[in-house]
Amino acid sequence: MLLSNLNLLATAPGGVARLRELILTLAVQGKLVPQDPKDEPASELLKKIRAEKDRLIAEGKIKRDKPLAEIGEEEKPFDLPVCWAWVRFGDLALISSGVTLGRKTPIASPLLLPYLRVANVQRWHLNLVSVKDVVIDRTELGRFQLVNGDLLITEGGDWDKVGRTAIWRDELPTCLHQNHVFKVRGTSAEWNPLWAQLFLNSPVARAYFAFSAKQTTNLASINMTELKHCVFPLPPLAEQSRIVTRVEELMRLCDALEAKGQLEATQHAQLVSTLLATLTDSETPEALADNWHRIATHFDLLLDRPESVDALEQTILQLAVRGLLVPQDPQDEPANELLKKIRAEKDKLITEGKIKRDKPLPPIAEDEQPFALPPGWEWVRMGAIGAAFDYGTSQKSIDDSSAVPVLRMGNIQAGRVVMSNLKYLVDREGDLPGLLLQKDDLLFNRTNSYELVGKAGLFEGFHRDVTFASYLIRVKLMKGLVSPQYVDMYMNSRDCRVNEIEPDLTQQTGQANYNGTKLKSIRIPLPPLAEQSRIVTRIAQLRRQCADLRQRLSASQSTQAHLAEALVQAVA
Repeated sequence: MLLSNLNLLATAPGGVARLRELILTLAVQGKLVPQDPKDEPASELLKKIRAEKDRLIAEGKIKRDKPLAEIGEEEKPFDLPVCWAWVRFGDLALISSGVTLGRKTPIASPLLLPYLRVANVQRWHLNLVSVKDVVIDRTELGRFQLVNGDLLITEGGDWDKVGRTAIWRDELPTCLHQNHVFKVRGTSAEWNPLWAQLFLNSPVARAYFAFSAKQTTNLASINMTELKHCVFPLPPLAEQSRIVTRVEELMRLCDALEAKGQLEATQHAQLVSTLLATLTDSETPEALADNWHRIATHFDLLLDRPESVDALEQTILQLAVRGLLVPQDPQDEPANELLKKIRAEKDKLITEGKIKRDKPLPPIAEDEQPFALPPGWEWVRMGAIGAAFDYGTSQKSIDDSSAVPVLRMGNIQAGRVVMSNLKYLVDREGDLPGLLLQKDDLLFNRTNSYELVGKAGLFEGFHRDVTFASYLIRVKLMKGLVSPQYVDMYMNSRDCRVNEIEPDLTQQTGQANYNGTKLKSIRIPLPPLAEQSRIVTRIAQLRRQCADLRQRLSASQSTQAHLAEALVQAVA
């Protein structure tokens, strides 16, 4: 059942990771390979292990441990096959702690050696990129030195780091382990570290560690007593090897499925990008219609994942700002006449003292135009269509919801201003009411990481006064003469990002910046006012269709995930 449904499991959201967990769960439950009645049962294996430990104790080579409690029925997480046995982990092997750093004891014969920390021990492998050194006394070498085949188990850190297990394979000539990494060593040839590694990295052992771990703030840890008391499923020695081999085979298959999925995702993204580029490369509405028709017949194949819908939506924005999405109407007042009205209105507002006089902006020469525009459109700088450009308040925000909400970078999402995760402001410096937002104000993120600078969103109003933080710039557009929705749409288009934002970003110590002067100089393709309105209406329709498509994809993925989960439950 597992193998015949691999494709369903592998293609479900998070499917390959879930498949790996399922394989490990089946393995430690004895359900992955058939039992062989000819195998020596685990009870005999335990006798040999105990006899060997008793011999080593009698010879003074190891110390006698305190007896561990019998395993109660309530401690057994599942039933085992007939020839298996439950045993305390501490009864199987020798568990020891490593060297403690910063000890004050005198060192007579010092040795400087590398040692492994929690960061070096991952699940299934060791990360030796950054290995530190520690000084120990030569007499302690035998106590802390790692030997080929030693099992290393992390004591703690954050929750995912508790109990991470890997095997030491003599990766370095001589190496020690820190006290936050347990070392587990078998006492005889009856010990299979590969089986122990498999169980300790399985969901079953991880659940035990999560239950047993002690937590302080955001950290968790297990101590040696808890590790020794871990209930451990012990198969016959021969079956341990068969299970390990089978798990390795299936994990390689998971690797292949994962690589195939990543390759398919990459190839699919390249295909979508190439085909959608034929739309934006269309030079006329007629060419666009032809290209759209050819691609639309294959939308069921192209738009089968959310990121493809995102790419389509961005393509639609590009078509809109290039004048290819809606037809031009020769009766519309052209943009050059609209610009004259904007200039006249700005001069009037300046004379009335309602806005400040703006500095002249350089004209946009023909060779500076990023792409050709339809008749009736004009290239214009943002400063020419904006009435005011204001930086937000730098006053410290608080959590008192009775104060004035202050918008931050995280409130700009997908071209909109969202009123969530709000902080608040008590105006102690007289910034307000001058920095209170009004409906259709455009907010622009001027500083943060490279990919976040340049985000823009339109404030759609709120039932109470709202202001904005200093790393945002507010743009007040010429009311009634420019569509704020159209400008917001352009600001969030790929054309604006590539041609206007990214070339002028400055970076310092991981932060990118974009100032108000640069914002005023952004080149905007301006249609006639009536066409701006038609574009905004059409974009709203297409975005709703994209949202519906995303919802259907999400429902389909959810159904697939439920089917995969049902299959996992049936197999387990």
